[in-house]
Amino acid sequence: QVQLVESGGGLVQPGGSLSLSCAASGSIISIDTMGWYRQNPGKERELVATITLSGSTTYANSVKGRFTISRDNTLNMVYLQMNNLKPEDTAVYYCNALVHVYGGEYYQDYWGQGTQVTVSL
Repeated sequence: QVQLVESGGGLVQPGGSLSLSCAASGSIISIDTMGWYRQNPGKERELVATITLSGSTTYANSVKGRFTISRDNTLNMVYLQMNNLKPEDTAVYYCNALVHVYGGEYYQDYWGQGTQVTVSL
């Protein structure tokens, strides 16, 4: 019913920057909170940042001051600007959205397939 597609991942040196984008499409009535999560092999998926419909943001302590989340409600997109990247930021980054869909009676979580971010020399 809903598809989330991430883009912008890649290889970057420590201290560098990357911008991630996520586009939501499908039978969408409305989207509430959107966010970014990341996961390394053998570890649990962890929250990176979230943003509400009104623009209120939440960040993991490890990325505060370095990452910025934003969204475009008209385009159903969410973005993650990542600055001063560190090797420990290496992970698959997943887009998440709380979506009210046609035929659904409440908001449900949807996930993208992920985009690889590698921070290395």
